[in-house]
Amino acid sequence: MAPVAKRQERAWPKLSEAQRAVLLEVLIHGSRSRADLSRRLGLSRTSLSRLSRELVDLGIVAEGEIRPVAGRGRPSEMLLIRPEAAAFVGIKLTGDALYLAVTDLHATVVHQQEQAIESREVADVVAQIGAAVEALRADFPALAAVGVCLAGDVAGAGDVSGSGDRELIVGSHFLGWDQVPLSDLVREATGLPAVASNDVQSLTAAHHWFGAGVGLRSFAVIGLGMGIAAGIVVNGTIIKGSRGHPGKVGHLPVTAEGPSCDRGHVGCVSAYATAPAIIRNAEADSYADAVRKARVGDRVAQNAFTSAGEALGAAIAAIVNLVDPEKVVVTGEGLPVLELAEAATTRGMRDRLDPAAEPVPITRHEFDFGAYAWAAAITAIRHVV
Repeated sequence: MAPVAKRQERAWPKLSEAQRAVLLEVLIHGSRSRADLSRRLGLSRTSLSRLSRELVDLGIVAEGEIRPVAGRGRPSEMLLIRPEAAAFVGIKLTGDALYLAVTDLHATVVHQQEQAIESREVADVVAQIGAAVEALRADFPALAAVGVCLAGDVAGAGDVSGSGDRELIVGSHFLGWDQVPLSDLVREATGLPAVASNDVQSLTAAHHWFGAGVGLRSFAVIGLGMGIAAGIVVNGTIIKGSRGHPGKVGHLPVTAEGPSCDRGHVGCVSAYATAPAIIRNAEADSYADAVRKARVGDRVAQNAFTSAGEALGAAIAAIVNLVDPEKVVVTGEGLPVLELAEAATTRGMRDRLDPAAEPVPITRHEFDFGAYAWAAAITAIRHVV
């Protein structure tokens, strides 16, 4: 496939730190009065009025209804996001498919599609991404950035992986990629700012600004499916790790004896909680078959899910003991573990908590692969905002 020529319809404006601070308040927390923004950001009313006017002139925010303020003083105008101001493309890559979502500036999905990947060669996948983005321009002329996520490790700027200031895919099992500067390649193919990330890290970023983690300072997201991984937010910051692969909870020990994972570790989380482990332990033909057997009372399958729940609880306990989150969000195609083994998950967590630790709420977030594409679009928003 030939590469798509670069074409830039619209550039996201370069914002000052002060403009960005005002925009983020309105973007993440909803419409705000100028008085409230002035107070929250520590800005004078004069400065806030100037910054608001600049953002309005850029077409990113609008002035809304006028609300009275407590006490004396003139009523305050509300600032709100103009969601149509920009569109963002999110792409989730698997070994076989490309899932695409377009969101507005409110992170609302306005378009979705799925394409088969005919070739896993880097150049062919990048060309397919370029062609997909190009096809969107007629309907979404305000395209501002592209985010791509995949199962694998992504080393980024400022870490100690040797990648310098480039993002590199340093391990993607399903695509067979290593040392691939994907964000650079997508930027060249589309002419748009681009960012690449691990899929669970993308989900964590999405829930941080627009999902189950809004308003929380610290929380974790566990993606459970063919593998298991965690994204962690501490004090409002997503933990990236020194080499681009934090949240590796799959090989934490659960039992001293039992089945082994694909790396030969006996009794680790991955030996029980991942989809391949459940299929094997349930003596099933597929994950759907394992779920079906457990629901109709097959004892072997039920035991497999009970063990998976305890292993998931062990992973949650490790995160709670280490970073003390306010909430843990579980998502991914492995969600039936929570449905079929909720008590075992809770028990697995409680039995392993430090005496000083408190059990945390475990939130189930419904999932399909389009959720990864939505999350990738939000990483694009975060990349430019």
